[in-house]
Amino acid sequence: MKVSSEQLPSLLTKVLRAGLCPMVVGSPGTGKSDIIKQVAQKHNLKVIDVRLSQADPTDLNGLVYFNNDKSKAGYIPMDTFPIEGDPIPDGYAGWLLILDELNSAPLSIQAASYKLILDKEVGQHKLHKNVAIVAAGNLMTDKAIVNRMSTAMQSRMAHFELVVSKKAWINWADNAGIDYRIKSYINYKPEMLHKFDPKHNDSTFACSRTWSFASKLIKDEPLDGDSIALLASVLSEGVAREFYSYTRIFQTLPKLGDIISNPESVPIPQEPATKFAITGMLGDVLDRKNAHNLMKFITRLPIEFQILTIESATAKDSKLVNQEDIVDWKINHLSDLM
Repeated sequence: MKVSSEQLPSLLTKVLRAGLCPMVVGSPGTGKSDIIKQVAQKHNLKVIDVRLSQADPTDLNGLVYFNNDKSKAGYIPMDTFPIEGDPIPDGYAGWLLILDELNSAPLSIQAASYKLILDKEVGQHKLHKNVAIVAAGNLMTDKAIVNRMSTAMQSRMAHFELVVSKKAWINWADNAGIDYRIKSYINYKPEMLHKFDPKHNDSTFACSRTWSFASKLIKDEPLDGDSIALLASVLSEGVAREFYSYTRIFQTLPKLGDIISNPESVPIPQEPATKFAITGMLGDVLDRKNAHNLMKFITRLPIEFQILTIESATAKDSKLVNQEDIVDWKINHLSDLM
């Protein structure tokens, strides 16, 4: 079943608590691994990331050893996997074993992982009782390297297909320090968050992962004509040119100093794209020192833009939620926030 990135963390938690293994599939770059690692962090589990597409059967079963008495032959497990008797690392409650790229692995590797996933055993050894397992992979329709899973493997897991959620990505981006120009652009054109076509001929494409790359390239930097090539290296040329054109709007916005000095008289932008741009700018600069004046301007914007601005600002600085003007705004707009 298709689920959003907002739904997935709680669903994973419920499946793991039931002692089952969830399998998360989704298009490349949708943030599957990041969400799984966030679940691990929330529950204080140490992540063990195993890429099954690069694994060998001995990695999962262990190495065969023989004594003089053939009846005592067995397997020595790799130290990748915590087994019964291993100490839990200091500061952790256990481990989260991520079997990534499962459906990209050869069928021999998939078969070798049956025992690990269903029986929680590696070779002849039981995994530590505090090990939880999550599997992940790409969609067969996305032209990634994917092998069909056997019915035996399918029946060993709980299956979820991750779809991109703009709201969840913006919430993540607010906390991750993503460049405000990117956030305002995605709010303006959410369909640009994930521009993936399996038949594309570009070297790359726009997705959750590559937008975060783009942020690292331009964070706190002015953009010029050369920035298109830089952005195209992670987003594709078409998306890079469109985003660059959007960022030109920021040059036409009222100056921050003018807004702070004259918050009740500076003209409110009328074009939707410009409203999203000024929302992104204000959400990035709003702080406890300028909040009193900036809120006078912000409250003149349409309510949906007020909400976007304040959500972005308070995600960046959680102490802003107690700032008097923002507390008053929330009280006055309780019905809009429900």
